[in-house]
Amino acid sequence: MGLYIETRVRTDLDTLWERTQEPGLHQRWDLRFTEISPLPRVGDEPRRFRYATRVLPFLAVAGTGVSAGERHRAGGDRVSALRFASPHPLSPLAEGSGYWRYLPTADGVRFLTGYDYRPRWGPAGRVADRLVLRPLMGWATAWSFDRLRLWCERGITPERSRNRWLLELLARVLAVAVPWTAGALPLGFAALAAVPLTVLGLALAVLVPPSPRAPAARRCLRTPPARTREPRLLAALEQP
Repeated sequence: MGLYIETRVRTDLDTLWERTQEPGLHQRWDLRFTEISPLPRVGDEPRRFRYATRVLPFLAVAGTGVSAGERHRAGGDRVSALRFASPHPLSPLAEGSGYWRYLPTADGVRFLTGYDYRPRWGPAGRVADRLVLRPLMGWATAWSFDRLRLWCERGITPERSRNRWLLELLARVLAVAVPWTAGALPLGFAALAAVPLTVLGLALAVLVPPSPRAPAARRCLRTPPARTREPRLLAALEQP
C-alpha cells in the first residue's frame, strides 16, 4: 500500500468501530469526504456507498465504493476493506483500494490504515500526485485520525476540534504576518525590527507544539513499524 497511517486510541473497540463504519459518523471526522451515503444493499452482499468531496464552494467530485468488514475474528481484532472509483473528470483519483485494522491493546486500540490509488491525467497526473496530492492525502488522513482520536478519548466533537485547529492556524499565521507587514511601514523602529520579529514568529509558528485539544497530523505514525500485508478480505472485493 502506498500510504500508511496509524494512531492509538484510548477507547473501546465498539465505539471506534461505530464511528468509522457508520457513514453519517465517518463523514464528520474524515477531512477527505464531505458526504458519504449508503446505497441500497441486497442480502449479505458488500456494502456500497456514494462519496463526495467538495473542492470548491460550487464544485464537488463524487464517486462510488464498496466495503466489507470482519467484526468477529479469532484474534479479537477487526478489519474492513474497501475499493472506490470516481468517473468525475476533475477527480485526481481514478480508483483505489485500502483497509482499516483495529488491534486491541491493554489501554485502547491500534487503529491503522493502508491504501493506494491510481491518479488520473496520465504522466502529468502522476507527477502532480507525487509532488502534491500524495503528501496532501497522507497529511489529511493523519489529521483526520487524530481528530477521531480526540472525539473518542476526550469527547471533543469533530466540529469543535476543527474550529480549535482553525484558530490555532490563524494564530500561527498572524505570528508571521504581523511583523512582516510592519516591515512595509515607513522607516522606523517597526521597520527595523520587522526582520528579526518575522524570523521569531516563523520559529514560533513551526516549533510550538499543537494544542492537545486540536488535531495534529504529526501525532500519527506514517511509516509501518513492520512489513504489512493487505487483508485477504480486500482481494474478495470487486471494483465498484
